[in-house]
Amino acid sequence: MRTRSQSRNSNRQQQQVNPTFVEPFNLVEPIENQAPPVVTMDDNRTMAQLLEAPTVGYEDAIVVPEITADNFELKHGLLTLVQNKQFFGHDKEDPHAHIRYFNKITSTMKFSNVLSTSVKLMLFPFSFEGAAWIWLEKEPPQSILTWDDLVSKFINKFFRPSKTTNLRNEITRFQQRFDETFYEEWDRFNDLLRACPHHGFSELHQLGTFYNALNSNDQDSLNSTAGGNFLDKMPRDCLRIIESKSKVRNSRNKPVVAKVSSSSSTPGISPDVVELKYMVKALLLDKKNQTQAPAPVKASRKVVLLAVVLILTEIVRHQ
Repeated sequence: MRTRSQSRNSNRQQQQVNPTFVEPFNLVEPIENQAPPVVTMDDNRTMAQLLEAPTVGYEDAIVVPEITADNFELKHGLLTLVQNKQFFGHDKEDPHAHIRYFNKITSTMKFSNVLSTSVKLMLFPFSFEGAAWIWLEKEPPQSILTWDDLVSKFINKFFRPSKTTNLRNEITRFQQRFDETFYEEWDRFNDLLRACPHHGFSELHQLGTFYNALNSNDQDSLNSTAGGNFLDKMPRDCLRIIESKSKVRNSRNKPVVAKVSSSSSTPGISPDVVELKYMVKALLLDKKNQTQAPAPVKASRKVVLLAVVLILTEIVRHQ
């Protein structure tokens, strides 16, 4: 028979021998269930002072380096220029264009013994409004230390990857529009490139895309200026030729739609087309005079559409 003392001794030995004994976890209660901090009696603050809201954690996200220059002051006119074109954070706004405008404004002001980046860090928040201002306010305190860091965070916030993908696709599928001059097309193509400066396309790819988007008349014009095949030239020579041609704004190689003359002797247009023109005119006059004949009107619309298609087909065939 084992005594109680022997039983206690055996339990002690088991606890000493067992090295894997783990104390139970101390679960931390939620903050709202925790007791308020204990205020000792030797605290000399009054009750009103102890109940005041904390005033820490209000540091700005942007850290502006200390400016030691004497008599440094931002002029009110400069603030006005920055605020005249604020960024709201809308989907259609271009953050790259906003940075370019801001750089132009700040580059006009020079301060002795003051870094330009310090001035930019100080001024940039004044160019925000709406969602852009809210974004900056939500950034962690003292998390933006340099101008490059600020630009990077700003662009990545308001230039979403989906927008980059859409603009890259627009550049790749670029085509000359109907009735668009060479100058207009080149200007529109460059607008796409500026809207997405991180498109990643080489100069060779850009020039090839633009040339392939041209109509045959503009391609022939470039080949003529190049003295042969335009694509046989070096990229820098191709760019020079394009920019030289784009400066002539009245160079208008547009697809021309021939006009149908009222005379049956119009060169290049068959008599059938002239006859169709008169048929269309007669049908339109008949339709105008009819007030209570819905069924014939519907039939005449079909005839008019068919006649127009035939006229356009004949015109294109004779161009």
